Amino acid sequence: MSTPSPSAVSLYDARPFFEKALQHGVQHGIIGPEKIEAMRIEGPKGLVQIARYFGNEFLRPELEKARDRMVNLISIYLESSCGGDLQRAAESLRDFSLLSRSKGGSDMLKALIAMPQNSHFGMNERGGFRDEHIPLLAKWSLRSLTDYQAELARRSQVAQVVDAALWLAGELGMDADELDEAGKDAEAVIRTALLVLAMGRVEMPDWVAFEKMIVALRKKHGAAPRALPVVVPKKLPAHLQGVVEAVRLSVMADAAKILDAALPVRQLFDRSPAFMGRYFWVEDAMAEVDHHDRQASAAWNKVTGGNSDDGSLLTLLLCVAAGTTPKTMLTEKGAATLVRKIWKSGFHPALARQYLLDHAPAQHQDAYASLWDDFVEEAQPTLQSDAVHALNDAVALLRRECHVQ
Repeated sequence: MSTPSPSAVSLYDARPFFEKALQHGVQHGIIGPEKIEAMRIEGPKGLVQIARYFGNEFLRPELEKARDRMVNLISIYLESSCGGDLQRAAESLRDFSLLSRSKGGSDMLKALIAMPQNSHFGMNERGGFRDEHIPLLAKWSLRSLTDYQAELARRSQVAQVVDAALWLAGELGMDADELDEAGKDAEAVIRTALLVLAMGRVEMPDWVAFEKMIVALRKKHGAAPRALPVVVPKKLPAHLQGVVEAVRLSVMADAAKILDAALPVRQLFDRSPAFMGRYFWVEDAMAEVDHHDRQASAAWNKVTGGNSDDGSLLTLLLCVAAGTTPKTMLTEKGAATLVRKIWKSGFHPALARQYLLDHAPAQHQDAYASLWDDFVEEAQPTLQSDAVHALNDAVALLRRECHVQ
């Protein structure tokens, strides 16, 4: 087995970068005796300040830990700001105080801690570094530059996704406070914003608008999912284009399901595990209630023909209670036929009450139910009578109370 040549051997130097830069500066005449003496005076002052900031400057263990923190903070700042170049780091030590280099490292870590940890709105604090973050800073002040760089890369990616969601939401009239209140993931906001912009709309949708948008997309592009016109906005800042493009590709991967008319929109987006939370809409319960009420009113108006007088309503409910097709008007012959059907098949007022609950607008249900109950109390004995003149009496009743031509 051959022995590696000395030139092929790379020694690992585990010393803090600050120590390596200081030694380099002394050996190469960059840092002179006067600067070394200034460091000897400045260093202990910095240790006391750091110990006081993180705990107690009167305890020896706290001072020893403060020394480790100060060395590490200076090392992190020098190695990061100088790109690992010992010459530049030594010159930085020559030109600036130790406390400024230590503060530089502390400021780097404070900025890191204030960055978002995940892309879920409402779960990240805004407003920068605060006193309650000091315990976190205490931990990070003893971590390596490698740890810092890995966490910075991760949080920077998260921050870009959040910033992209904020930019797109801002284009559609929604601000950061509203997104925090909504508490949804930033990628979900981006996905929906891309769909909204593809439809040429200018506002973030509530559920009703979101559902209509998906239906419109299905009508227009259902046969060609790959033609879904989702693009990265041209005005988007350049540094955000990469993250938005990645999310755009995820929307295109969803296109086949999004455009599948066989999948009910609510079932797909709000009840399918793979899609729950994947897209965003403004939660507006009142808007959904209003929409439901409008739909119910439209359906009720269609059934009643727009007639809301007592006679038309009672005729409709009487038909339901008799088990015949709902109508708001009867002929004389039809009235007689209806009475005979009641004699044969029975009179079921509860069916009419349920019909009201299922179909009548909510704001009118109580009044309609009261009208019906009063009618049933008065009319039921006549409608179910077996007297000799019962048919004539029943038809006369319907002529008086209902809508009979």
